[in-house]
Order: sequence, then C-alpha cells, then structure tokens
Amino acid sequence: MLHRDQAEVEFSRIVAFSDGVFAIAITLLVLALEIPPNADVADALGDRGAEFFAYFLSFAVVGRFWMAHHRIFGSIALFDTTLVLFNLAYLAFIALIPFTSEVLGNYSDDSTGVALYAANLTAVSIASWVMVRYAYRHGLMRDEAERYRARFAGVGSLLVAAVFAFSIPLAFVSPTLATISWASLFVLGDRMVDRLTGIRKPT
Repeated sequence: MLHRDQAEVEFSRIVAFSDGVFAIAITLLVLALEIPPNADVADALGDRGAEFFAYFLSFAVVGRFWMAHHRIFGSIALFDTTLVLFNLAYLAFIALIPFTSEVLGNYSDDSTGVALYAANLTAVSIASWVMVRYAYRHGLMRDEAERYRARFAGVGSLLVAAVFAFSIPLAFVSPTLATISWASLFVLGDRMVDRLTGIRKPT
C-alpha cells in the first residue's frame, strides 16, 4: 500500500491514464456521426436524430462519470494494487461506451440495442461503486472524505445502477420508455441520492 504523496509519480500516472481513457472514449463518440457521400445534408441530418441523441446522452453520461471519478481520486490518500485493478475494470466499461452508444444510435427502436446500452452503463455504475466502497472499507480515503461515505459508497449511490438495470427488462416492453427512464437520473439523480443518504446541502 502506497501513500499518494510518497508515490506521486505512480499515482499521477494512474490518474493520467484514467483521464486519457475518458478523453478517448468521449472523443470516439463523435465518430459515429457520419453523413454519406453525395447525400443531401439536410435530409441526412434529419435521418440521424437518434444518433445525435445517443451522442449527446453518452457525452453527458461519460462527462458525469469523469467528474465523479475525478472527485473520488482527489480524495484518495492511499492506493494499492487491488484499487488499481478495480479502476482498470471500471475503465474497461467506460471504454465500451462508444460502441454501445453507436448501437443505440443505429438501433434506438430495437430492444436489444437499448438493453445493451443500459447493461453497459449498469456495469460502469456498479464497477464504480465497488471501487469506491473498497477504498472506504480499506481506509484509502482522506479523513475529510469520511463524511461523504454514504454519498459515494452507500446503498443510495447505487441509484444510477438501479435505474439502468431496471431499464434493461423495460427495453423489451418498450425501448422508448426505457430511454425516457434514463432522463430521471439527470432530473432527480443528485437530489434523490442526497435524500437516500441523508446528506443535506448547506443553505
């Protein structure tokens, strides 16, 4: 087990690698947006509404996961091989998002395509929760981060995973309803987690 201040180079490489995976994943999202050669631009853009939706949704999701990852690793005091392996597993699912996002954009009316995307984000959310919970349980977090244990490592923090997991069977009933259910995370996500974990923001 190493202290981040005593192994600054190693820890910085972990964070830099993680940021690189996020940067590449978020950049690859745009590659799914194509206009065929010799096509009418207006018609082509109109036919790609689902692809643009998948792009902006995934951009927001990856950005949100990156912000959470940045906040968590900023609160880590110690790290070990197990935490690094958990982080790699988490990043593996992050790197998969451009693929499942492209499938979602091309097959937004297909239950399997929507369920695949939801399964990917369920895996990302659970991997993040496992990694953060490990860090808290093994005393790897800074002392001042203890007050956020319930927020980041409690049951309430599994809300994102629960919504995406619920949308997997829902996709086979209605792909549209499954997609709409994801919007609840952006509308109520943080407030609902704060309520479930008992956190009160200062007034």
